[in-house]
Amino acid sequence: MSDSIVLCGVGGQGTILASKLLAAAAMSKGLPVKTAETIGMAQRGGSVFSHVRIGDGVASPLIGRGRADLIIAFEPAEAVRQLPYLREGGTVVVSTRPIIPVSATIGGPVYDLAAVMAYLREQVGEKLVVVDADAAAEALGSAKCLNVVLLGAAVRTRVLALTADDIRSAIAARLPERFHELNFRALDWSE
Repeated sequence: MSDSIVLCGVGGQGTILASKLLAAAAMSKGLPVKTAETIGMAQRGGSVFSHVRIGDGVASPLIGRGRADLIIAFEPAEAVRQLPYLREGGTVVVSTRPIIPVSATIGGPVYDLAAVMAYLREQVGEKLVVVDADAAAEALGSAKCLNVVLLGAAVRTRVLALTADDIRSAIAARLPERFHELNFRALDWSE
């Protein structure tokens, strides 16, 4: 049994930290884990994605197209971009907060969030979990913990071999203590 997870977003959203928390949680349970990440132009709002593979029999950190059990998307258009990695019947957890690319602000193609979300619903169906990022930020008093909100939503899908307590332990071990309480609340947040 293994889990193959793609995490994707835009630079600055905490995608890499989320993948490190998943890996740390798996390692603390004694599960084999392999990770790979592509950062690209992350500091300029570019695409960021990570592959996390957990479990026995995992030889490579890279997930082949059509092989991911779960996509955790911090940005809706990035979810669409990574959708070819999702296996048939796989799950997508996606934030509703768009990051408008520079090209759209200077006369390029318009970012149509409604069309992006409709496409995801059409492609993923009932396995699409939509997280209202604005509601989470308002309830928690911070948008900086969206990555952990999405991890909590992913854990609740029961697709992963990890629990909320596993992620909570990874947060306690990897983040400074002053951030624990907020991230614990983010992990447990749901609409």
